[in-house]
Amino acid sequence: MKTHVDLDVWKKSMDFVENIYKISSTFPKEEMYGLTSQIRRAAVSVPSNIAEGASRQGPKEFVQFLYISLGSLSEVETQIMLANRLNFANNIDIILKEITTIKKMLNGLIRNVKSKL
Repeated sequence: MKTHVDLDVWKKSMDFVENIYKISSTFPKEEMYGLTSQIRRAAVSVPSNIAEGASRQGPKEFVQFLYISLGSLSEVETQIMLANRLNFANNIDIILKEITTIKKMLNGLIRNVKSKL
């Protein structure tokens, strides 16, 4: 059986985390323990929960962790939009497209795993 590192959605979400770190490094220094920390933790949660779910006992648990990843992705989406409104981040279209792509990939994986229950 393949592991989480073989999943395209895990690979894409790892790239996504790198991009979030790059963008958030430009946030004001006074946000280091605020929005910067929050957006980074939520982004890291996406591939982390994919990995944790893939290593669990069965498909039901895997699906649950995939849903947690989706939730974390929605958190990042909200936080990047907030950063944009506060003028901490501009040109967020690329990040928003990445979020949409990863959401689609996660939903597809969830459907696939559920179909095997």
